[in-house]
Order: sequence, then structure tokens, then C-alpha cells
Amino acid sequence: MTDEDRFNVGPVVSSAHLANSAMPEVSEMEFAMAMGNHAFQRWMTRCMDAAGASGMAPLEIQVLHLVHHRERPKTLADICLVLNIEDTHTVNYALRKLVERKLVTTGRKGKEKTVSITDAGAELCRKYGTVREALLIRSLKATGIDPAEVSRLAALLRAMSGGYDQAARAAASL
Repeated sequence: MTDEDRFNVGPVVSSAHLANSAMPEVSEMEFAMAMGNHAFQRWMTRCMDAAGASGMAPLEIQVLHLVHHRERPKTLADICLVLNIEDTHTVNYALRKLVERKLVTTGRKGKEKTVSITDAGAELCRKYGTVREALLIRSLKATGIDPAEVSRLAALLRAMSGGYDQAARAAASL
């Protein structure tokens, strides 16, 4: 057996029993997504620490950025829809913590409760963006990653999330 044969292990997966399927590449992608998700969550919290707001959970950070997006008030339903979150309680809890930190404020749009970014929240998002640009974006650009490939990957992941959503609905009906 040559060294080349010995190290030809196939796709990198965490569950070989799931990779033994009609499409083992999905297991490879799932493992990469799991690793990427954990790294992304770790990055978000560390970036926010560096921006001056320690102790924030990844969901709080995502919600904060989404509330700041386009500087328009958002409802709980808006936030859950955009982030594809079913459990509104987790988002509601994140919002409460952001209100306590005075990063978002509540209001009303008819009968619906809304949340808006505060000046302190907008400033924190700006600082986060500065840290992100300096530490993450510069290093990614230095690797020579093609931005068009990143965009294609994002589109593929969004499309695949629809497949997972549909499969989850089917599994719930069994």
C-alpha cells in the first residue's frame, strides 16, 4: 500500500454511518457546517468582546445586527422569519437582554410590539464592524478567496436550508 492509498480516506465527516448513503457529500457538508457554525459563534462572541460588550450570546449579537439592519423597527415575527427561528421564546429572551443593556428599545406599530436600535446599539454595531474588518475580513482577503465564490456558497447554503426545512416538516408528520 502506498502512502497515497493509505491517506485516501474519502470525505471528511463526523458520522461515517450517515456518509454511507446515496449522497455522502451531504454528510461532508453537514460536518463542515457544524464546524463553521461553532467557529462563527465563537468569533461573534469574541469580536463583540473586543468591541466592548462582553458576555453577549451569539443569538443576541445576531438579533442586535438584524435590528440595526436598515435602521427600521422590527417585530418579533420579522426577526424570527429572517433568522429562520421557530422558537420565538429564544429571540424574545435575547431582545429582553438587549433592552436591559440599552442597545435596543421597544415601541409599537399598531398592536404589535417593535424593537429599534438605540444610539448605543448602533455605536456597538459600528465598533463590531471595525473589529470584524481588521481581524476577519483582512485575513480572509489575504488568502485570495474569490468573493464571487463566497457569494455562490451563501446562495447554495440558503437553497439547501429550504431542503432541510422541508425535510423537517416531513419528519414532523411521521
